[in-house]
Amino acid sequence: MPDETGATTVASPDATVQAHGLVRAFGRRRAVHEVSLALGAGECLALFGPNGAGKTTLLRLLGGLLKPTRGQVTLMGTPLPGSGATRRLVGLISHHSMLYPALTVRENLQFAAECQGVPDATAATTRVLELLRVRDREHMPVRFLSRGLQQRVSIARALVHGPRLVLLDEPYTGLDEVGALAFTQALRALKAEGATLVLVTHNLVEGLTLASRAVIMRDGAFVHDEPAPPEGFDLAAFQRRYRDLVHEGLTA
Repeated sequence: MPDETGATTVASPDATVQAHGLVRAFGRRRAVHEVSLALGAGECLALFGPNGAGKTTLLRLLGGLLKPTRGQVTLMGTPLPGSGATRRLVGLISHHSMLYPALTVRENLQFAAECQGVPDATAATTRVLELLRVRDREHMPVRFLSRGLQQRVSIARALVHGPRLVLLDEPYTGLDEVGALAFTQALRALKAEGATLVLVTHNLVEGLTLASRAVIMRDGAFVHDEPAPPEGFDLAAFQRRYRDLVHEGLTA
């Protein structure tokens, strides 16, 4: 059971992703400081914190995109960065589209599926087009899409290969109400299928809606770590806790 300081050192043999004593330093600054966690299939960890708290750095460590200064991350029991097959278990969604503007929506998604070795890239592409409600734009070059639609296609690209660990860095940026609803429904479907999610967001409502566990980061460390109660998170209480902890860090 996590405690108030974020002591989450109990590992699970069934965990999708586990981190032990993670430290990442940039010069003298420690962006991530002694973080340990274990997340299983169908769990969603929501990470909150002020700018510079270390949230994005932690995401990159968990995905094997950044090497820790100290500590280790394992994905499905394999130490990261691992092989290409292990890295294909990860999907990254951020506010950067990572799309080819001259290609159509379908071409972008099918190319991503083929690069990831998806057996039936065409069927996988159709599935995520429908999941993110962009099938009506499938033959349109990405450069002609609005920022919000590009973000929905970018999300579809990250999900087309059926990742088991999905890392989300402010993924709602640029989405309108329809896109945000479609995306939330897609994330719920992924959880139901057993995917593990790690979501970084400044929006407490978005994060707590999906979270099975909510963490507040400050100065690279977990300062609050709370599992979702059976009745769901108390938004007002969590907002007060967040303000207290973040204000404490800014005025210390």
